[in-house]
Amino acid sequence: MKIILNQDVHNLGEEGDVVEVKNGYARNFLLPKGIAVLFNNANRAMFASRVAAIERRKAEKRLASQTLKEKLDATTLTLVVSSGESGKLFGSVTNAMIQEALAKLDIDIDRKRIEVASHAIKMVGTYSVKVRLYENESATVKIVVVSEAEVKKAAAEKAAAEKAAAKQAAKAETVVEAEPEVVEPEYGAEGEEEEEDEEDEEEEA
Repeated sequence: MKIILNQDVHNLGEEGDVVEVKNGYARNFLLPKGIAVLFNNANRAMFASRVAAIERRKAEKRLASQTLKEKLDATTLTLVVSSGESGKLFGSVTNAMIQEALAKLDIDIDRKRIEVASHAIKMVGTYSVKVRLYENESATVKIVVVSEAEVKKAAAEKAAAEKAAAKQAAKAETVVEAEPEVVEPEYGAEGEEEEEDEEDEEEEA
């Protein structure tokens, strides 16, 4: 069946495109949801009047796609996963996991646009994942897969080191107060003269 798309549809076409699809797909999904309309003279005329608006939206999408590409190309995601001692994952990294990690960075990507081959990432390590954007544009996201056990071990070692450093610092700051030294007064020449005067007075008496 020939239809005209009312909006962009992944792997099918963009708004305003005339495409051929299976009758069931059109009648059970695209047409009821308003995603597309039947291809006929009336609908062709309607879309012809919307050409300028459609092209303006396409230009906006291209600009947004370029901005998103720059952001994704500069992004490195660290995924902490369970793995064995050899580094083999208990499972694999999926596009849904990457989509969730990107969402935490306020980057909204349809997981279907994230290309991760089935069971492609099953070991800890560094990988590059392709993300398809608007039209033929794409970006590459760096993925660092690390073992959950290693992360916990590193965190424990860091905490122990910080505790030891704090203890050492506290010890260094401890000041031991010494008791003040008592200094006996010394008699000078003046004191000796006073003693001699006292002796003279006693002799005269």
